[in-house]
Amino acid sequence: QVQVVESGGGLVQAGGSLRLSCAPSENIAAFNIMAWYRQAPGRQREFVAIHTVGVNTGYTDSVEGRFTASTDNAKNIFYLQMNSLKPEDAGVYFCNARQGMRAYWGQGTQVTVSS
Repeated sequence: QVQVVESGGGLVQAGGSLRLSCAPSENIAAFNIMAWYRQAPGRQREFVAIHTVGVNTGYTDSVEGRFTASTDNAKNIFYLQMNSLKPEDAGVYFCNARQGMRAYWGQGTQVTVSS
């Protein structure tokens, strides 16, 4: 069973930065897609960033230009660099790894942004 573990969340002031990490139990090259989602209290989980392994990366409009998703193949880590954070960026961030029709989720990491 593939496992996905997120880390790097925390409390940050508005305008600050955080870098989230996602460590899958298999080599990232084995996945077609790596993605980040987030869920704020009382809201549905929403897409944040998607990385088609070895191809390209896309973002939801609200984070475009502020967030960067990337992979470190040597460390087998999928990152989400978050800059210029806003209170509305707060929530639990989840990593999603997909192999064909199979999708794997981590437990999430909490991001809190104080105004």
